[in-house]
Amino acid sequence: MGLYRENGQRITKAAFPAVALSDPPKRITENVYQTEPYGRGDGRPEGSRRHLIYEAGDLVPQSVIDRLFTPATIATLAPATGPAAGGTIVVITGTALDGVSAVNFGATAGTELNVVSATELRVKTPAGTVGAVNVVLVDDAGSVTKTSGFTYTA
Repeated sequence: MGLYRENGQRITKAAFPAVALSDPPKRITENVYQTEPYGRGDGRPEGSRRHLIYEAGDLVPQSVIDRLFTPATIATLAPATGPAAGGTIVVITGTALDGVSAVNFGATAGTELNVVSATELRVKTPAGTVGAVNVVLVDDAGSVTKTSGFTYTA
């Protein structure tokens, strides 16, 4: 009893014809659903329609899992200026904003983050120093930065 190549040559354990994968599979440990809004303009960050995309026990390559988490983008910030004392409610529009967990103005986190939908969120600016600062969205797919996205005024 043993293992053999097609040409009849015996295969040893050390010479087993296999290679390590650069995209290792992951075993799904619980059912995973994707949600969608019922229709345009329903105003919900997550819809009520759910679709089973992976069942517990499925093997899925890491690259496929990574593609499920689309990085956020920033289209606009309104207003883009506010007092150095902070307290300005900024509306950020873009895409995939429903995964944003924090918004930083320079090195300081904004407060009262409200994810309105996948395309809009609102956040209150912290106090800062006069001048332009980067706005950084902290997202489960990675951070995204709008360079000099907000300007503090005197």
